[in-house]
Amino acid sequence: MASTSDIRNGLCIKFNHDIYKIIEFLHVKPGKGPAFVRTKLKSLTNGKVLDNTFSAGHKIDTVRVETQNYQYLYAEGNQFHFMNVETYEQITLEKDILDAPDLLKEGTNVMVQINTETELPLSVDMPASVILEVTYAEPGVKGNTATNATKPAKVETGASVNVPLFINEGDKIKIDTATGSYMERVKE
Repeated sequence: MASTSDIRNGLCIKFNHDIYKIIEFLHVKPGKGPAFVRTKLKSLTNGKVLDNTFSAGHKIDTVRVETQNYQYLYAEGNQFHFMNVETYEQITLEKDILDAPDLLKEGTNVMVQINTETELPLSVDMPASVILEVTYAEPGVKGNTATNATKPAKVETGASVNVPLFINEGDKIKIDTATGSYMERVKE
């Protein structure tokens, strides 16, 4: 058992007969009344996100997790296949567990959190950013250079990302996996 002072991003807890991962939290101490912790929780079974407020000192039931390094192999419908890089053991995960499945490229290393009591995978932590090649982008029109003008572009994994007008097909771009947004063009 832990209390609200132990809350941090990435902590897995048992709440309402389900397992949730804390995505965001904020300790609030109002001028009048008791302190509380405002949290955003993501269900690890169905992917739904909910807001919850815990009063200060509230006891929370934590789930012991172990983090292991896995490599993404391939997707088959809604099933995503991963291989443990140390034991070469393969696991299959549902698309709902993944935060950004459309940005996963074959061969990408991810961190998988596994419940130590049941040995079941709980969540997949993507790298902070991925580098993908643009497979389709409309050509930028000369003179169409308003501030921060963007256009949609398709990347090699099939995801659509808004990019600046100077990005062309064949360019490699860095994408933030948390927001799915363009970060920068990568020269190789």
